Amino acid sequence: MDFNDLIKQLSERIEKLKESIGTEEATKTAFIMPFIQALGYDVFNPLEVVPEFTCDIGTKKGEKIDYAILKDGKPAVLIECKHWRGDLNLHDNQLLRYFNVSDAKFGILTNGITYRFYTDLKESNKMDEKPFLDINLTDLKGHHVEELKKFHKSYFDVENIINSASELKYTSEIQSILKREFEMPSPDFVKMIAREVYDGKITEKILAQFTELTKRSIIVYINDRIRERLKSAIEKQEKTDVRAEEDKAPAQKELPEGVIAISNDGTIVTTQEEIEAFYIIKSILRSHIEQERIVYRDFQKFFSILIDDSIRKSPCRIYLDNADKKQIEIQNEDKTYTKYDISNIDDIFNHSEKIIDSAKKYL
Repeated sequence: MDFNDLIKQLSERIEKLKESIGTEEATKTAFIMPFIQALGYDVFNPLEVVPEFTCDIGTKKGEKIDYAILKDGKPAVLIECKHWRGDLNLHDNQLLRYFNVSDAKFGILTNGITYRFYTDLKESNKMDEKPFLDINLTDLKGHHVEELKKFHKSYFDVENIINSASELKYTSEIQSILKREFEMPSPDFVKMIAREVYDGKITEKILAQFTELTKRSIIVYINDRIRERLKSAIEKQEKTDVRAEEDKAPAQKELPEGVIAISNDGTIVTTQEEIEAFYIIKSILRSHIEQERIVYRDFQKFFSILIDDSIRKSPCRIYLDNADKKQIEIQNEDKTYTKYDISNIDDIFNHSEKIIDSAKKYL
């Protein structure tokens, strides 16, 4: 399972279990430890993850933070945990104290749902007041998973994360400002807009007028952009559907010897050898799947065997156009394909077991 799937699975787990989680310890076990594991770390290996990591603060000895992720024997990431219902705004000072006395470059404050990532962009060895990344696992945005992936054990690189942290911090702050201005334009913002379109003096009355005009204009602009995106997506889907229909097996007509079918534009030719290959595969599958469900469709680059005439259910494909390099391509469990060389169509029988295993997904 890849990282994207692990994070999605954890998100679903949170939604399913959170109401039954009554304590901070249960939050750690059910949500936070699986998150650390998703990042590729062994939570049961003290060389990688140390629970109750000691951070001495001045005269206070034995102060502990919930988890420390180690790199080369030193803390790289500190994690302070709270109950999933906890308000993280009440606890960032606690993480700050731990961060400032450790060698860690990153701090995470989390309630198992929201993860706030901190570093020391403003002043070296002193944790910034604001996180550079704030992620809610139950409301993931498109770029969030890619940012989380940078903390994965396999990709963890301090310099790389610091470089992106600075950009993320300012991007996030700019987005917050834009959100605030779009919802309730400030006088300075309205004046800036008004000066671009109004030549007179900006009086209180004019300012009030342009405040309403600005708010309405922003709403119209955003709605227009949404409609444009939806229209573009619909048109793209319609073109895809048309191409899928055009790719279907062409109608029969009088053709040269050995040719079964040819497309209207003359680019797709279904040969006798491809039809014979289809019947070989059909005979291989006859004991496992109803014969009427097995069909073929000829594409420009390959000859595809389909279940239920669906291009999403293709256990194998045949490549016979090149006489010097004939191949069969069989679908794997993860929907990728593996190619195998064949000298002639009878060699397809040598791959019977793999073809059957591939088709069984669609029983």
